[in-house]
Amino acid sequence: MKISTAPSILCLCLFAAVAFAQPAATGSGQAFPNKAIRIVVAYPPGGGTDVLARLLGKYLNDALRQPIVVENRAGANGQIGVDYVAKSPADGYTLLAIAAGPLNDENLSLFAPIALFAAPSYVLVVNPEVSATTVRELVALARSQPGRLAYGSTGGGAASHLAVELFKAMAGIDMLHVPYKGVGSAVADLLGNQVQLMISPAQSVVAQVKSGKLRALAVSGSERSPSLPELPTISEAGVPGYSAEGWFGMVAPAGTPKDIVARLNRDVNGVLQLAEVKTRLIDLGASPASTTPEQFLEFIRRDNAKWAKLIKERGIVVEGAK
Repeated sequence: MKISTAPSILCLCLFAAVAFAQPAATGSGQAFPNKAIRIVVAYPPGGGTDVLARLLGKYLNDALRQPIVVENRAGANGQIGVDYVAKSPADGYTLLAIAAGPLNDENLSLFAPIALFAAPSYVLVVNPEVSATTVRELVALARSQPGRLAYGSTGGGAASHLAVELFKAMAGIDMLHVPYKGVGSAVADLLGNQVQLMISPAQSVVAQVKSGKLRALAVSGSERSPSLPELPTISEAGVPGYSAEGWFGMVAPAGTPKDIVARLNRDVNGVLQLAEVKTRLIDLGASPASTTPEQFLEFIRRDNAKWAKLIKERGIVVEGAK
C-alpha cells in the first residue's frame, strides 16, 4: 500500500494551530476533549500495537492538551479489548488501538475508523539454532521435516498466524502452529528455541535481530522495507508472489460524532508526521501512514477480504470469533 507523503513542517504548524483554535464539540456542547482519553490496546504490554500506541499517546497528550492513558485489555486474539471498546460510550474518550485480525465483517460495523498508524511488512525471523539462513533453505528444511518446525503467533486468525499459513500454502510445506496470548510470550519462546520461527511485526523483534539473538530472513510485503532495506522480500527470496502486510490503527465506538472522529484523525496524522515520531517508527521497522477515516475503512475491508479467502480454504479457526 502506498502511503501519502508527509506535509511540510510549516503546514503542520499551521494545521496544529487551526486544530487547537477549532475544538470539536461534544453532545453536551462542551469542547472536545475536556478530560483524559483512554487508548485501549487489545494485546499485552510490549507487543507491536502497544509500542505504537504508547509512542503516539505521548505526543497526542500535547496535541489534544489532555492526558492520554494507555490501557491493556488483552486476550482471545484481541477480542476482549475489541468487545470492551465496542460497548463503551461513543464520545471519543475511549479509543481502541488495534492490529490486523480482530476486526472482521461481523464486528467492523461496531466501530468508527479513525486513522491507520502504519501498514508495515512483517519480518520472517528464525532462532539462530535453525540451520536455514535463507528463505529457500527454510523451505527445504521444512520439506525435509514435515510438521516438525514450530512457529509462534499471537493467536488463531492473528496476522502473525495467517502470514505463516499463507507462506505454508504457497511453499507447499507443513509446520506446527503454536499460538500465544501475546507477541512478547511468542518471542520469548522463539529466543529459547521452543518455537523455531515467526512472521512478526518488526518492532517486536528488531532489537533481537540487531543483537544477533534472532536471524531475519526476509520481509513479508510485496516491496522491500525502507526500514530494513537489506532484507529481501519473501517473494524474491524463494516464494514467488507471496505478500502479507500487517497494519496498526485506531478506531472508536460506532456512533462517535463525526467532528470528534475528524479531530482525532487530524491529530493522529499530525503526530505521525512529526520528525521524531517518523524516525522512531522507522527505527522500529514501520513507516507512518496518512489516511482519512474513509480510506482506513476501505483499507480494512480490502484486507479482510484477502484473509477471509485463506481462512475458508485452509479451515483456519479464528480465536475469539463468535
